[in-house]
Amino acid sequence: MGKVVPPGRIAPPDPIADDGDEYTFCSTCAFGAVCLSGGVDKIGLHDLHCLVEHVDTYRNGDAIFRSGDRFNAIYAVRKGTVKTRQVDLDGRELILGFHLPGELVGLNAIDPETYPCDAIALGRVEVCRFAFPALVTLAARIPSVQQELFRRLSRDIGNAALLAGDYSADERLAAFLINLGRRYAERGFPRHTLTLAMSRGDIANYLRLAAETVSRVLRRFQDRGLIAVDGRQVTLADPAALSEVARAILQR
Repeated sequence: MGKVVPPGRIAPPDPIADDGDEYTFCSTCAFGAVCLSGGVDKIGLHDLHCLVEHVDTYRNGDAIFRSGDRFNAIYAVRKGTVKTRQVDLDGRELILGFHLPGELVGLNAIDPETYPCDAIALGRVEVCRFAFPALVTLAARIPSVQQELFRRLSRDIGNAALLAGDYSADERLAAFLINLGRRYAERGFPRHTLTLAMSRGDIANYLRLAAETVSRVLRRFQDRGLIAVDGRQVTLADPAALSEVARAILQR
């Protein structure tokens, strides 16, 4: 039985893939579409020795991998949100990104052959594990898989570059919300109703802002009618106006 939603409230999106089965891919499978377009179904993956493992559930704060661990697999988020971070010698955390269902974690480990960051579960998280040698085999069999890997690497580099500009707090937070909405929409979830798994402090860290600044800008956006905030649920009430605030970043 699903959750009962109080009158007047919008049910938040439940970011989980349809589980699929031994014949069909999960609905948010990171490579399902490109495999099918390349003429290989889920059964065909076994013939290529490319078994995808559904890994055990991770709970809030659990590490999927740690910085310095030997790189041997890429992970695709099935349910929940994963943050990647680096922690310096003084214990200070630097958040690198947030990963939603259907997105890959661990691509930045291909060159150093060790994971250069931690991947931490935010709430309850489920992932699929792609052994990297198997993924290389799959990419050789289906060039579109290799293209998809390159596309995702390029997107990660582009997202990191957005933080390098001399942008205001309003521009950074508006771009973050619009980008998050787009990523949810790509996976079939509501574009304008976001349930934030990350804390205000995590968002501030990622955007290189103070936590108080993020809270202040959210209140300002709400006062202007751009968003509506209810706990961790943020509704983009005027996405066009919010996009205009972030125009300098979004047009890069």
